[in-house]
Order: sequence, then structure tokens, then C-alpha cells
Amino acid sequence: MKIAISAAETSGDLIASKLVESLRSQNPQIQIQGLAGEKMTASGCDKLWDMKLVNVMGFSEVLKKLPSLLRLRKVIIDHFSNTKPEVFIGVDAPDFNFAIERKLKRRGVKTVHYISPSVWAWRGGRIKKIKKSTDLVLCVFPFEIDYYKSHNQKAVFVGHPLAQELQPRTGHIASKVVLMMPGSRDSEVSKILPEMLSAARIMSRNDKELIFKLVLANNDMLEFVSDHARGFDVEVSIGNSHDWITKSDLVLVASGTATLEVALVGVPMVVVYKLSALSFYIMSRLIKSPYISLPNVIANKLLVPELIQDEANGDSIASHALDILSKDNSRLIKEFSKIHSQLKRDSSEESARAVIDLIYDK
Repeated sequence: MKIAISAAETSGDLIASKLVESLRSQNPQIQIQGLAGEKMTASGCDKLWDMKLVNVMGFSEVLKKLPSLLRLRKVIIDHFSNTKPEVFIGVDAPDFNFAIERKLKRRGVKTVHYISPSVWAWRGGRIKKIKKSTDLVLCVFPFEIDYYKSHNQKAVFVGHPLAQELQPRTGHIASKVVLMMPGSRDSEVSKILPEMLSAARIMSRNDKELIFKLVLANNDMLEFVSDHARGFDVEVSIGNSHDWITKSDLVLVASGTATLEVALVGVPMVVVYKLSALSFYIMSRLIKSPYISLPNVIANKLLVPELIQDEANGDSIASHALDILSKDNSRLIKEFSKIHSQLKRDSSEESARAVIDLIYDK
């Protein structure tokens, strides 16, 4: 049995590696090959093309590599059109993988897309592309299934990988630690971090015992942080967000997957997001969900404050943060625990079963 797979990003390599392991454990005779990273290769995937050829960040970088990306995509399509695997699995990276899925589906290859794009929240027109490209969507949120059913698209809820990895903390003793997580992209950090630091200074004047920590995704913005945090006592670290989330009383966090991480550990938060005026204008007309943070989207109610654009200022962030720190948050923690229970599945095993079922579904 031959299975083709394509992961074009670092996060996709990790998710896909666990799927490869589960597929091979269910059937050791399965041959899995495709566009792969180091983790997928270590799990038993035959790397026909290296993920590094595709894994680029930023608009200008993508533009520079666009000709080679298009050539690679054509090579992948031609190869699997000729070898005819039982199924092709596109892992995340929808802009790259959907085109491959669409062409292969037309040529009689069954296709799966693992991790639904947020089509239910914004750019709803993408559902047409998904239906043309994919026989089966593997979803990490349960509410996505109803959306796909309403559009006659086959989808299966497999659980969220983060809910397997992270557990709600127990026995937390108040530490006075406030953690700042201003995002992973330079553009996010440059807009959000100054407001978080402004809030931290206000909070420190209100409560001298507060301890502030700041976690960055990489070293790129260290100089920017040093300039803006000058004269303020904050400990900066790189890439160890999970450790500090667990130890914190409160997290000031940029909207994104990080909000789900914080909720799954069970820590109160204030969600902050700020874009350029033009980006916000465009985004506000594309987005359909009433909420931007995943805990609120999943619960379909306002569990945590969301401060966006003009509201994402030091005074407002500090006011919400101090309010949270001053009250009992046990009901909120119970809501977070419900989210964890909703999302926790053995997502790799569930995904592997769904792929095998699709192969044998005539």
C-alpha cells in the first residue's frame, strides 16, 4: 500500500511524523513517501523532496522562491499522477497543498487534508476550493464538522495534537508571575510588545510584587525588546513558553495558537492583537467569527477578554489584567478544562484510521 504525503512547514513535519508512525503501526507494509522534513523521515517516511525547499516565511521570501515552488509542485503532481498512490495527504500549508490535491483528485487519486484551514472564520469562499481538492478533511475542532456537513464535504474530527501534548495544571500556587507572549512574527511583536510593556509598567505601579516574564519565539527581536524594555525589570527567554505558562498567574498573549496553549494548561489570559490600519481594514471585512481567540471560538462565548486595534493599548490591557488577578478565576479554569476534554483524542491514531477507512471506502 502506497501513501503519498506533503508537509511544507516545520509544524507540519511534527504533526505528519506522528501520523506516519500511526499509519505504519496499523500496517507495517505501508510505504509512505513525499515532501518531508527530518521528523517525518525519522518516523519512516521516504523523503522524495526535502521540506526545506518549501518552508519559507514572509511575503517577499515567497515571491523570490515562487518559480521554484511552482516547479516543485508540478514535479510532485506529475510523480504521484504516474505512481498512483492509494491516497495523498496534504498536511496543513493549504496554499501549497490544495493545488496538488486538486490535480491528483482529478486524476483519480484519493486526497486528504489534515488540519482544516479556518474557513469557518474567514475567507469562506475557500470552501469551493476545498471541495474540489479534497475527499476528506481531518479536523482538530469539533465545531468544524457541522460547517463541513452544511457544505456536503466529508470531514472527521480527530482531536487537537496540542491537547495530547499539554495537560491542565493542578495545585497551582499563586506566584505573582505575569507572562507576556507577543507573538511569533516580527510584525506582530513590533506592534503588540510596546503595548504589553506599557501595561506591565502600569501594573507594576499598582502591585510592586508582580514579576514579569517575556517569551519570544526566536532571537530575531531581542534588540527591539532591549530598546523598549530599557529601565524595566523583565526576564526575557526564548522558546520556553510552555514552562512559563505553567508557572504564571496570568498571560498577556497575542491572538493565535498560543491562546489555545494557555487555555489547555488552564491559565487566565488577556488576548491582544494589533495590525496595521490597512491589514485591519481588510481582515475585518473577511472575518466571519464574532471572536478572534480560540478559547472564545471553541466555547462560542466570551471567556477571555479580546483587545483589538485601538483597545490594544497599555491602559486597557493593564485594567483587564489587574481585574483578573484580583478575582477568583475557578469558573474560567473549569471552562478551560472542558475545552481540553473536548479536544483530547489520540489524534494521530484517529487520523490514521480515517485515512485507512478512506482507502478501503469504495
